[in-house]
Amino acid sequence: MAEGDLEARLRQAVEALAENAASARFGVAVSGGPDSMALLDLAARAFSGRVEAATVDHGLREASADEAAMVADWCGNAGIAHATLHPKGAVRGNVQSWARSQRYALLEEWRTAQGLDWLLTAHHADDQLETLLMRLNRGAGVGGLAGVRARQGVVLRPLLGMRKAELLAYALEQDLPYIDDPSNSDPRFDRAALRSALAGVDWIDAAAAGRSAAALAEAEEALDWMVAGIEADHVRPDGDGLALDRTDLPRELLRRLVLRMIGRLQPDAPPQRGEALDRLIAAARKGEKMSIGRLVLKGGAHWTLKIAPQRRWQ
Repeated sequence: MAEGDLEARLRQAVEALAENAASARFGVAVSGGPDSMALLDLAARAFSGRVEAATVDHGLREASADEAAMVADWCGNAGIAHATLHPKGAVRGNVQSWARSQRYALLEEWRTAQGLDWLLTAHHADDQLETLLMRLNRGAGVGGLAGVRARQGVVLRPLLGMRKAELLAYALEQDLPYIDDPSNSDPRFDRAALRSALAGVDWIDAAAAGRSAAALAEAEEALDWMVAGIEADHVRPDGDGLALDRTDLPRELLRRLVLRMIGRLQPDAPPQRGEALDRLIAAARKGEKMSIGRLVLKGGAHWTLKIAPQRRWQ
């Protein structure tokens, strides 16, 4: 793949995602792998003088500091500002979930401090395919099967139309330094195990899967837009709770309305799974009431959602 072709594709993808791409300043999240190094080099060429880079050193492996230093050295030679960011506090809960939340929080703090308009990450078509299959295997709905979003707030993922092999070939052609994170092939992690299983599969079209994910992302946006309108017209305050005065709706719309109502009354509520929501809606449709967390949904002509009264112990 010619260097100019990938650069043009990156520029085109960014311009499609960011309306101010012609003047914007970009931050690039760089782990030191071939994908992110290729993204950084391509972005520096496509948006010369408007790119900075940051590497998050989670401190989970002995080599991570050296890897961050490798990226910093390359950036220094290329004239690109670089920062190494470190998580605050000890690991809590699931290691990968903790690392991801820390990474995005640190990168957003850095982006804001540097006055950068957008943050670019190196998620590509193979990452998208893995995400879709993992979520399909868990019974995800439209939102989950929309996969990795090309634009999420200020985060842009302009490489979703490119294959990992293309990015690796580019890194080799440009003699870019890079590392291979051993966790990417550690079978203890679900994604790594799936990646290994897909290695010998040639009948799945990653690009086509990516187009499906993009179509589902648009469908998700349309559903959210529709539900926001229904909520504005049919969800009203009811004492210390909320009431829904229209329930003759498809189940998917009812799911989303109930989730919005839960979010309004209990913003810190844990994510609700599809099966729990379906049981809740089935009970309400029969005029019954059912608890979900600290809330109670009661069916009938109108559905009401309220915080359950505290139990009095004798």
